Amino acid sequence: MRERHEFHVDSARYLDDHGKPMDDLPALAGDTGRVLAAYRNMVLTRTFDAKVIALQRTGKCGTYPSVLGHEVIGTAIGQSMAKTDVFVPYYRDQAAHMLRGVGLREMLLYWGGDERGSANWKNCPEDLPISVPIATQCCHAVGVASAMRIRGEERAVVCCVGDGGTSKGDFLESINLAGAWHLPVVFVAINNHWAISTPRSLQTGAETIAQKAISAGLPGHMVDGNDYFAISEALDTALERARGGKGATLIEAVTYRLGDHTTADDATRYRTAEDLKRAWGKDGIKRLQNWLHDNDLWDAAKEKALQADSKATVEQAVEDYLAIEAEPPTAMVDYLFETLPPALQTQRERIVSKYRGGES
Repeated sequence: MRERHEFHVDSARYLDDHGKPMDDLPALAGDTGRVLAAYRNMVLTRTFDAKVIALQRTGKCGTYPSVLGHEVIGTAIGQSMAKTDVFVPYYRDQAAHMLRGVGLREMLLYWGGDERGSANWKNCPEDLPISVPIATQCCHAVGVASAMRIRGEERAVVCCVGDGGTSKGDFLESINLAGAWHLPVVFVAINNHWAISTPRSLQTGAETIAQKAISAGLPGHMVDGNDYFAISEALDTALERARGGKGATLIEAVTYRLGDHTTADDATRYRTAEDLKRAWGKDGIKRLQNWLHDNDLWDAAKEKALQADSKATVEQAVEDYLAIEAEPPTAMVDYLFETLPPALQTQRERIVSKYRGGES
């Protein structure tokens, strides 16, 4: 006798591409303060993003990964998390960091190549700094979540990973452990359709990323990552579940990377202008703005004031960042270890010798 095991992955979306409701909105849509704060954070994030790219192009900042297209997801994460929760991010989570208490100046320090940047998470001391390795942060997340479970704490971990990262063993082993140990962690797989230059279609044969949760015994949900209400509802539910001792969740948030992979990339070499134009038509910030207008919560004057305020905030952060005295060349090794190994100590002495001799 053979038994057939079937599965289902739900998909959530409330607003169409123009911000019109497709169904009854979740209760959080009635929280006007939360929704307006979300929109303001999205606009500030996009303003900051454009400025950092300009700084990189003029040699005032290091290689930078644009957050363009991810602002809605990051904002929803930052709002849904409690202060006592722990955020284990990847490198495109600027919007969430802003809401978690990381200043723009601190983020500029990080992307500017200052080794002190990752140590400036002053208002969110238990968050892990921006993570650059692909999917290894998932292992960190289950480690933190394990500690929470052992201590019996009503807290949760949110871990972000890109669609490319979900093809790595680090991710698969982490969700497996989260399921086996019933850990309080929410994995947010941000499907922006590109793993650098590799399209989603070539990364995995799975129809969805959310269905990968099934192998680990976790609930997996697919949501429109450009729909503020859909992603916020999914996060609120998953985090409440985690804090309540009911285990982990995998959320696949579908969006599109509107910018290059990083400022060292040229996406025009592997994607078409038509695809990009189609993706811009689904922009989550514009979608929420339209909804706010339709509900008499926003107007042109408020938008103009917000744009001006966001620009002033970013310009002040840049001014503060550029006023910081440049670190000496020895900084490249000074922040790597508590006690510098002999091999690096020798290198440091050579750097000091060259620096004193006027070489950079």
